[in-house]
Amino acid sequence: MKISSTLLSLVVVFLGIKTSLAENAYPSKPINFIVPYGAGGGADSRSRQICNLLSVELGQPVIVENKAGAGGNIGTDFIAKANPDGYTIGMGNFAPLAVNKALFKVLRFDPINDLTPIVLIDKGPLILTVNPNSPYKSVHDIVNAAKSKPGVLTFASGGIGGTHQLSAELFKQSAGIDMIHVPYKSGAAAVTDLLSGNVDLMFEQMYSAKPNIDANKLRAIAITSKNRSPLLPNVPTFAESGFPKVEVLNWQGFIAPKGTPKEIVMKINLAVNKILKEQSVRDLIQSQSNEVGGGTPEDFANLIKTESIKWTEVVRQGNIKAD
Repeated sequence: MKISSTLLSLVVVFLGIKTSLAENAYPSKPINFIVPYGAGGGADSRSRQICNLLSVELGQPVIVENKAGAGGNIGTDFIAKANPDGYTIGMGNFAPLAVNKALFKVLRFDPINDLTPIVLIDKGPLILTVNPNSPYKSVHDIVNAAKSKPGVLTFASGGIGGTHQLSAELFKQSAGIDMIHVPYKSGAAAVTDLLSGNVDLMFEQMYSAKPNIDANKLRAIAITSKNRSPLLPNVPTFAESGFPKVEVLNWQGFIAPKGTPKEIVMKINLAVNKILKEQSVRDLIQSQSNEVGGGTPEDFANLIKTESIKWTEVVRQGNIKAD
């Protein structure tokens, strides 16, 4: 019995050393990186930009794969269900991490309990825009029109539950107004109808809205960030317009399945933080009026929890349903 106990102890020690060595050697093969949205969009572009540099930092290919559908749920669920060995990670976004649990009757993953936040990549504001031929030139113009004609003004979005819609819903609730939501299959389709004057207004991501604003194809009314953007210094914030609660930042960051070893999470975190300090990366993110992310896994986890509480209440008050 004494010999058996000694052997057992040696085996346990050996396995512990082997596991530690394996984690220290991470990564020893290519990493799969899941983007829960289609190719060509903001999440996809940012993922490929960072993952190209992450491949260099980690010494292994980081292969980006798109798994779009269900408002980001399909790809995020794939990440949550993956083997927690660090070889399947992905981009976690605003909607699947902080909104969809309140929006969908059935969600196959729990954003808080089934995923491990790694690092915030970036966050950026939205712009309330109208057609340049619109009579509305300020937030108060829109509020006054909506109060005089309840349920008549229309706002476009790229689909139910995204930042386009939720920004407008938060605005509606803050201003005590009623407007009609017109969801499209994509943000691009929504903007097309806004440009044509078929809908009255739209909250659009800054990076997407700015080219049309610069070309005088859209009029910028207000920005959802706490401070004005240096790229559009003449556009007031909602706080300046009398609605300080209308503060919205669309954000995204790296996530992994729950149970991924902390050593691996921190190795990726440190590598991405290094990448986010590179001037070329910072310049690109900031040129789109986005804030550069970074920080610890705990920082990102706290953001997710705070945002989840906020948007769950907006969804509840707005009686918004995705299915």
